[in-house]
Order: sequence, then C-alpha cells, then structure tokens
Amino acid sequence: MKNPTIFSLSNGIRVVHQQVTHTKIVHCGIFLDIGSRDEHEGNQGITHFWEHMAFKGTKNRKAHHIINYLESVGGDLNAYTDKEKVVFYASIRDAYFEKAVDILSDITFNSVFPEHQILRERNVILEEMSMYKDDPDDSLTDEFDEVVFKRHPMGMNILGSPHTVRNFKRNDFKKFLKENLRTNRIVFSVVGNIDQARVEKLAQKYLEVPTFIANPLRKKVTTTRASERIVRRQVKQSRAMLGGLSYSIHDKNRIPFSLLVNILGGPAMNSRLNAVLREKHGLVYSVEAHNYTFTDTGLFSIYFGTEPNKLDKCLALVKKEMLRLCETPLTTKQLSRAKEQMKGQLAFSEENKLNVMLMMGRAILDLGRVPTIEEVFMAIDDINPTKLLDISAKMFTDKKLSYLMMLPEN
Repeated sequence: MKNPTIFSLSNGIRVVHQQVTHTKIVHCGIFLDIGSRDEHEGNQGITHFWEHMAFKGTKNRKAHHIINYLESVGGDLNAYTDKEKVVFYASIRDAYFEKAVDILSDITFNSVFPEHQILRERNVILEEMSMYKDDPDDSLTDEFDEVVFKRHPMGMNILGSPHTVRNFKRNDFKKFLKENLRTNRIVFSVVGNIDQARVEKLAQKYLEVPTFIANPLRKKVTTTRASERIVRRQVKQSRAMLGGLSYSIHDKNRIPFSLLVNILGGPAMNSRLNAVLREKHGLVYSVEAHNYTFTDTGLFSIYFGTEPNKLDKCLALVKKEMLRLCETPLTTKQLSRAKEQMKGQLAFSEENKLNVMLMMGRAILDLGRVPTIEEVFMAIDDINPTKLLDISAKMFTDKKLSYLMMLPEN
C-alpha cells in the first residue's frame, strides 16, 4: 500500500489521501481540533451537543434530507466527539464519493442550529446521559477521568451536565465555534479507490470555505496528585479502575509504555492480568488495561469487575503483577513474543480501512505526518528490557496511582 499524499487548501485545511484499488468503498472524514477539553464548567458538553446539531439542519438542507442523503444509496454518515477532536465521517461506494464530501462539508460548516431542533435534541442527549449512567462500565470510565484530572477540563464528562445541556441556546453554539474554529487545524482524510486528481478537485470544490482564524487557549495538563474515590451504585458486582497520567503522543516513551500496558492487560487472552485473575484464580470474567495518548499527556487504566468479597484480593494481584514488571526484566524470549504480538495487532488494525482513515486524520492533526507501520515496527524493535524496567518503575509506583471503586449500595 502506497504512502498517503498530503496537500493543503488555500484556507489552511489539510487533505490526506491514500488510494486503495482493491475496494469499492471509500471512507472519508473531516477532523477538527476541537474537543471537550476546550470547554469550561459553564458550557460543558457543548462540543458533543454541536456534533448532534450538525445533523439537524444547514443552510442547504433540512434534518431529514441530511439523514437520507447517503443512506438512500447504502452509505453511512456518522460523527464522534472526544477530549480533543470532533470528527464527521462517511463510508460510501466510490461512485458516490462526491455526495459524501458534499454532505460532510455542509454539516461541518453550514449548520444553522434551529431552535426547535435544539429543544428536541436536548431531550435526546439527556436520555443518552441516563443510558450511560445505567451502564456502570461507561460511568466508571468517565468518573475515573475526573478522579485523575480533577477540575481540569480533561476531567469533565464529554456529554456535559444536565444543567448545561438544558440551557444551551442557538447563540451559544455560534459563539463556541467562533472562538474555536480554525481552518489550519482541520484535516480531511480519504481512503479508497479514488485517484489523487479527483480528491483534489472535490476538496477544492467543497472545502474551500472561508478561512477561520480563532485563537483558543487550551489549558495544559500538569502533574496531579493521586487520589481515591468510592462510589455506591445499584450493582451486584464491585468494579475497580486504577491508573494515572502517562506519556503524550509526542513522548519517546509512548510506544515502550504501550507495549508494557499490552503485556499487562492488552486484548489478548495471554495478558498477565487475564492469566492470573481469570485463568488461575477465576476471580473475574474480564480484565483490561488501556493507554490513551493526548497532545500533552496520556492516561492509562486497569479495569475489572468482581464479587464484592473478592475485590481486595484482585487489587492485590494487580499490584503484584505491576511490581513484577518493575523488578523482573523480561527475558529475551518474553520480550520477542511481546513485540511480535503487538506488531501483529497493529497489522490487523490496518486491514480495516475505516480505521486507517481515522488514524490518518488524527495523525496529521497531532503529528503533522502519518508514520508508516514500518516506522512503528522499528520503534517496537528498539525496545530493550532495561528501558521497560525504567518506565515501569516510574509509571507503576503506587504513589502515582489513582483508584476508583464502584461498590453495591447495600
């Protein structure tokens, strides 16, 4: 597969494109460097609400026209909001690629935020909040962000609060976009059987929008104190999440630490935590470890659910496995297997072209380039046992770990 091509439009929007000839599907998306961390307590949740409202009417289309525009030809139009990004994306047969670019541009830049739709969508988001609160796994994850990041915007719930969601008006959305939208921090990403000339032609036709030059001040994350929190919910299992700040996407230790997290509790059944907590002791159904990278920090976490009377034993076993990584270097054979496993997982992810499109868009925003999988493999191959011991000692020390436990009410 060829390396992607990158070019810029006159307004600063960057376009990254990778042609794949053995498919009839094209995936494309508009990536904006705006996320929930760009909010404050008074407008918490407005980014996510804006993502919803983008589908509710533009200067050119009513809501039902937006919904049917791609679905009527078998396509898919979607969006998501996270801490640092809003992404509007589509998947469609290559014959209808222009329709996808057209609708993505329209919902991104031409939303009109009809008042009656704001009232209607407000109820939808409040229901989304209720649904998330009924799912202890989702609510635990969001509350853990608050435990780690404290009152920093990174710790605020992406959905917002019932109070802020109930009070957003049309002018609030327009003000937020005016303060945060920058065309030089927007990327259009394309993967599919579309040649470069057609991508350039349609990008110029639909994405040469007026230049936006907002200058938002994104509050940086500083070191936070480790803390603990216990919450009581109507659940039968106890659930626990522990972890803390990790490395940013720009840090040279990001890939070695990701390898450590993968060894500890990655998606494979042979992870150390799964082998001990589930296979050896039968204490959990599943246990997971994750590492998320952001532009100026990272967040790693370990999660499991168990019977209330087994919670302390599970926590002790998790700490024991973390301590092993701090004190006992991996053998040459263990390290080789861990590296090959991680490289295999990355190679599998490249088979999903939607994932590739999403990865490319984020990479251009965060790094200004798209690292090749060979580059990543080389970085993995360069990892040595001494480096892993050093990182483990820094990251897995108990004084840096925050804890969140969800216990049954009774």
